[in-house]
Amino acid sequence: MITCPNCNHQNPSGAVQCEACYTPLPVQTACPSCGASIQSDASFCGQCGADLRSISSPVVAVAPPPPIPVPPPPDDIDLLASDTETPDLPDLLPPEPLVEPEAILPPPPLPAEFSTPATATPDTAANATPTPPASAAPPVVPDLPPSVAAELDVAPQTRLQRNVARLLHIQTDTALELPDNVSPIRIGKPNDRVPPDIDVSGFPESEIVSRVHANIRVEGDIYYIEDVGSSNGTYVNNMPLPYGNRHRLRPGDRIALGKGDKVSFIFQLA
Repeated sequence: MITCPNCNHQNPSGAVQCEACYTPLPVQTACPSCGASIQSDASFCGQCGADLRSISSPVVAVAPPPPIPVPPPPDDIDLLASDTETPDLPDLLPPEPLVEPEAILPPPPLPAEFSTPATATPDTAANATPTPPASAAPPVVPDLPPSVAAELDVAPQTRLQRNVARLLHIQTDTALELPDNVSPIRIGKPNDRVPPDIDVSGFPESEIVSRVHANIRVEGDIYYIEDVGSSNGTYVNNMPLPYGNRHRLRPGDRIALGKGDKVSFIFQLA
């Protein structure tokens, strides 16, 4: 290997210039003492340590590799050039003139027998064709009970069903319906900071519930519960709900506000 004196790149033996920076490389020669390959300007042999300054030996230059012969151009290069010439194109035809669209004529007037003039006499008005009355709008049918609608042979109007979410207090069997169009729904006790939407202060053992205890968030038809930093924590199905996390509520989930399962609710969808 020949080390480049400019960039220290390792070049193969016999290289004339550096492969990395194209710097001319020193000429290699053979050590007169051991025959190892060394640079021609070296003072000592790197293999046997002989002093090359005191040994006079002819410098063996490494001949550069012979040049690669370039083949002559083919004889049909003139034919290729003639093939690439642009052929003569015929003259383009002039564009056709634009055609103006035909004018849309108004519809012809109705015959006299189909219209009654404003100054019609009683005789002509009697002979005129009467105009049919406009179709009357369908009568509005009130929303009747099924029994009354069956007697009157009137189909009841279709109503859109919606899910009603509520919390059933287990200790007192009291149902608390969650308010509509409110998110988040705050659960706690009356306070001066955030009034609760679900007030649990009237339930037994409510002293373990914080004033700002938990929130229920509504996203479409999905309900999530999250603890907002209560003192005694929030439990879902007897598992603690970490602060900052939320749990997707499903019908039948058991929610406990505080430890000991003293203030508990069942989430229901009706």
